[in-house]
Amino acid sequence: MDGISYQCVGIVEGLNGSKHLDTGFSSHHVTYIHSEDYLSHCNRFWKVAGRAALVHSLIDSYQLLKYMKVVSPRPADDEDLALFHSSSYLQCLKSLSNGDLVDESEQEEYGLNYDCPAYAKVFECCKLIAGASILAANCLIKGECSVSINWSGGWHHAKKDEASGFCYINDVVLCILKLLTKFSRVLYVDLDLHHGDGTGDVNECGVGKGKYFAVNVPLKDGVNNEMYIQIFDRVIDMVMDRFHADAIVCQCGADGIAGDPEASFNLTPQALIHCTRRLLGLQKPLVLLGGGGYNFANSARCWTAITGSILGKSLHDDIPDDDQYFTWYGSGYELKVDSGNMRNYNDITYIKNVLSTVQANLSHLVKDSSKLQSGPK
Repeated sequence: MDGISYQCVGIVEGLNGSKHLDTGFSSHHVTYIHSEDYLSHCNRFWKVAGRAALVHSLIDSYQLLKYMKVVSPRPADDEDLALFHSSSYLQCLKSLSNGDLVDESEQEEYGLNYDCPAYAKVFECCKLIAGASILAANCLIKGECSVSINWSGGWHHAKKDEASGFCYINDVVLCILKLLTKFSRVLYVDLDLHHGDGTGDVNECGVGKGKYFAVNVPLKDGVNNEMYIQIFDRVIDMVMDRFHADAIVCQCGADGIAGDPEASFNLTPQALIHCTRRLLGLQKPLVLLGGGGYNFANSARCWTAITGSILGKSLHDDIPDDDQYFTWYGSGYELKVDSGNMRNYNDITYIKNVLSTVQANLSHLVKDSSKLQSGPK
């Protein structure tokens, strides 16, 4: 089952009576991670080969780059990667990436087969993506911006010693670990169709010192904008009432958008725009990452629309005809995406039960911020 995940590391305030920010940040407050070398590497990432070019081109065609500070990433070094991943896994991935022979049983042990084949130079690509997400965090740490964007990041399935779900290196975790070097409490919000590995059920709320610091909102097929937004607002208010985040990371996977090959949700980009603007309105340092999204044109539409929204820019609906990938947006050649019409299997009783369980789990956290301890590091 798919849905929304929240991880409170080191949490969110308001539904009725909460203040929503209605304007975007000015140009020097938003950092956009990009370079031609980075784009070239990401454009070869096997599951989404070609997607990065569409996303960047559309953002450029809407002339949004001039409102952001564009920063070039560098590859993460092995020490950065080892903050989360095991050395043996990294060595196996590196060897396969270099074309070295590795026993098939070892490849299987580390998940480097099936949906995560190790192709030539994949390790170099993953190091750049990880470095980009670490840089996004570092820009916030240094106070260089209020929002950092890395649309080629968000690979949340990778485990400590195993590739999973098209993900080899978990740049999300590395981004959060970097933020924790300055910020005591980091809220991670995952809007992807699929939750990160190892969690997902509404009753899974963390273990050990992290008990009750995780919130899962599993949704059935067919959820639409209205329901998704209502659920997000309700849960984000409950979370922030209990966890006073110092910084936020949001994974904006676009695979729940109608028209995606996953064919599970009926969402349009407006749902994710609403969610990111709610987070923006909390006025905390914010990292925005990409993730899933296998209808490349719709992913580009979604992340371009979010970028424009964050900047407070109104984008005309006609795709700019000078965009080099203009034909990808036929036959309507519009920025908007129509909602899907699949049956919504999320009845009111089910949603009420999910929200009730979320509220009960969160009630175990101390509400008084003066007594609230940082989440697990």
